[in-house]
Amino acid sequence: MDTPAAPPARVDFEAHPSTYKHWTLTVDGEIARLVMKVQPFGGANTELELKSNSYDLSVDIELADAVQRLRFEHPAVRAVVITSGHEKVFCAGANIYMLAASTHPFKVNFCKYTNETRLGMEEASAESGLRFLCAANGATAGGGYELALACDEIVLVDDGSSTVSLPEVPLLGVLPGTGGLTRVVDKRMVRRDLADAFSTLAEGVKGKRAVEWGLVDAVVPRSKFADTIALRAKALAAKSPRTASGPGMVFKPLQPRVNGDSGVEYKFISLKVDAKTRVAELTVRGPDEDPPGDAAEAGAQSADSWGVRCARELDDALLRLRFHYENVGLVLVRTEGDRKKAHAAGEFIASAARKTWLGREVQLLWARVLRRFDITARSFFAVVDDKSCFAGPLFELLLACDRSYVLDQAGVAVFPGSLSGGALPGWNGLTRLQTRFLKDPARADQILAAAKEGPLDGAAADKLGLATVFADDIDFEEELRVAVEERVSLSPDALTGMEQNYRFTGPETLATKIFGRLSAWQNWIFIRPNATGETGALTLYGKPERPKFDFRRT
Repeated sequence: MDTPAAPPARVDFEAHPSTYKHWTLTVDGEIARLVMKVQPFGGANTELELKSNSYDLSVDIELADAVQRLRFEHPAVRAVVITSGHEKVFCAGANIYMLAASTHPFKVNFCKYTNETRLGMEEASAESGLRFLCAANGATAGGGYELALACDEIVLVDDGSSTVSLPEVPLLGVLPGTGGLTRVVDKRMVRRDLADAFSTLAEGVKGKRAVEWGLVDAVVPRSKFADTIALRAKALAAKSPRTASGPGMVFKPLQPRVNGDSGVEYKFISLKVDAKTRVAELTVRGPDEDPPGDAAEAGAQSADSWGVRCARELDDALLRLRFHYENVGLVLVRTEGDRKKAHAAGEFIASAARKTWLGREVQLLWARVLRRFDITARSFFAVVDDKSCFAGPLFELLLACDRSYVLDQAGVAVFPGSLSGGALPGWNGLTRLQTRFLKDPARADQILAAAKEGPLDGAAADKLGLATVFADDIDFEEELRVAVEERVSLSPDALTGMEQNYRFTGPETLATKIFGRLSAWQNWIFIRPNATGETGALTLYGKPERPKFDFRRT
């Protein structure tokens, strides 16, 4: 089992280049450079040394921030070089001692966050034309190679010693936690037998063999490395379809008010936690004002507008929910405000996405935040009552929840818009309406067609399949109360497994493999004695004793 550990310190998920400890971001025309030089004692736990450019959560928070800023603030950038500030090591991956000392929930959430960051890089390439080149100028191991795999191209220095490796299986008794196994065979299409051999070679693969096996795109002598990287970065930029121009959008700090163990308050989001019942309420408030009349003239939206700030606040709240409130089992999702204004805000986001690059980035931001919602390991019940405004992008919250409780009362309605027709796909590539109605795809179109006539009242929502429970004011609160009490009484492990199975329906993609398969196996393997028991490989890493395995295959 896990080594007993204190709960992790409260982490701030916002960052800024001026305060980065581990990365340096520079922009020169079409090319940006992200140089990783991890401050050894600059992580979340300042007593733990992050050797060999190994990383903890703080390193990845900065990386996620940098990628987000490149998308919004630097429209001229078309290619990003990711490299190391050390001469002979690119990145040793996640810090082993950090993992060994962390609680089980933290390990799993850490892996999930790093997965989301790397998938965000790949989405930036696919959707925004922001190409990534990994300049692996030294040893590239574990999570370091997984970071490289998230890039469009990998160039490894050919110096006789630098290798790429995924040593987790032979050294630690766990799996690469950031999608490495999946990307080796699904993205780089490495032959299965070669991938098998590679993932059991603790020392890794170097030189021409790394190219022949398809693990990297090129190997270059150190004497020619810098020049080669510069040329390849220019070539990537030249092939980028990114057409963004003009001023970017500069985000301002969110500055939420943290109320200790009882939750967090933002401008548009409230997260209230009841530690005793293990139930939280996540309330999302709709916009106070109508959106600008002309999406093109407005660019997209200002950084302080509801469409931008609400998405960022929701993202931050979900991360805090994962890392700071581990014992919460169920979240009641509520919305408040004027549903017509929320619907109009959604139509504005969709219109701006068709007309401006910045508008498209805002729409993609909402898509990423909602996908983060989809894989947060908590039960979610949507509560639709007379205060609700499940409209525009907020309608997607209802679809993302595991159940929906709709009050049968005049004035209660939901209002889907054009964003729900394909602009905000889930991890499976389908809309959430399509995912909900896999057996009856026409139902998704029927709902969107009905909503063109106006909001759907409770009875219509129920008839169209949008309500799990539809109850009048006499029974509504009691139905909800019983459901809440029942849910929080069940095994959290069983619920996580059940929810992941039901949330990842439909087509399989690289992302669903990572979250639906890898995360489940990693979650299990992290608590197996062969990894984290007293004589497990992860527990004894760096010690003279060798691990002792229970060799029964299960």
